[in-house]
Amino acid sequence: MSPRLLLVLADCLLLVHFAIVSFVVLGLVLIWAGHFRKWEWVGNRWFRIAHLATIGVVAAEALGGVVCPLTTWENQLRLAAGGGGRYAGSFVQHWVHKAMFFELPSDVFTVCYVLFFVAVAASLWLVKPRWRKGPERGGKG
Repeated sequence: MSPRLLLVLADCLLLVHFAIVSFVVLGLVLIWAGHFRKWEWVGNRWFRIAHLATIGVVAAEALGGVVCPLTTWENQLRLAAGGGGRYAGSFVQHWVHKAMFFELPSDVFTVCYVLFFVAVAASLWLVKPRWRKGPERGGKG
């Protein structure tokens, strides 16, 4: 594969990773905003299960000392393309990396991920999702 294609694939993977991070972070914000603004969609059980499962996987990886596979695959693609440095010249890589990755000890991230998981789990109790479809109001039986 050409180095340019490998870099494009790495950027695409980075954007997927960024979308997942955004889903987790913004999801919790939207759950609480939706609770106060009475948005029905924040009670969707599939959204809430996916949200909890996503941060659950992240927290479990961190507790197990596992590097996120998306990060590993992106780095492998960049290395295969010949990019040895942190900034290989891609605009997407440069700015998304600045938004997502910070230079802190891994223990700090583990604590943050676990606390975020606890916050998402608590939101299931405090902002209840719709687990079952109830009988329709005003309809027959």
